[in-house]
Amino acid sequence: MRRFFLAASAVLLIGLGSCKSSLPPYKGTDTPRLSPAEAFRLGKIKNTPYVINGKLYIPMSYEQATAYEETGIASWYGQETLLQHNGQATAYGEPFYPDKPSAAHKYLPLPSIVRVTNLDTSASIEVRVNDRGPFVDNRVIDLSAEAAKQLGFYEKGTARVKLEVISKP
Repeated sequence: MRRFFLAASAVLLIGLGSCKSSLPPYKGTDTPRLSPAEAFRLGKIKNTPYVINGKLYIPMSYEQATAYEETGIASWYGQETLLQHNGQATAYGEPFYPDKPSAAHKYLPLPSIVRVTNLDTSASIEVRVNDRGPFVDNRVIDLSAEAAKQLGFYEKGTARVKLEVISKP
């Protein structure tokens, strides 16, 4: 039995040792980011239709999103979400960190870069859309806590904003 265990362990270690990533090792403190073209090549584009609470959502193509603008209410991931999802994968597959600017949108292609402007204060920030949501009818974008702080509505919880897509594949 011991011989079988040692042989199985050796085969497993040899098999794992032969696995290698096609991506170079990441060296840095920020979350690694992929360009849309690189993400497409690697099969990481998550722009297929999806259903949440019985409602079908169909994401835009990059072509549709090129000149997209939207005005509405922004919110930020609440305290319960921060505790539950810190470090967990977003819809795009990147880790969610509340202390870094990021965003969720129902229809924009993942990833997208948008400029979000607080219409009450004129504060503006560029954020990466890498998640889906918010799934509240009157909200157009959900931001990380850091993004909400930079836009000046962290304490308030919501703000009137304008979104402008600034990235292209």
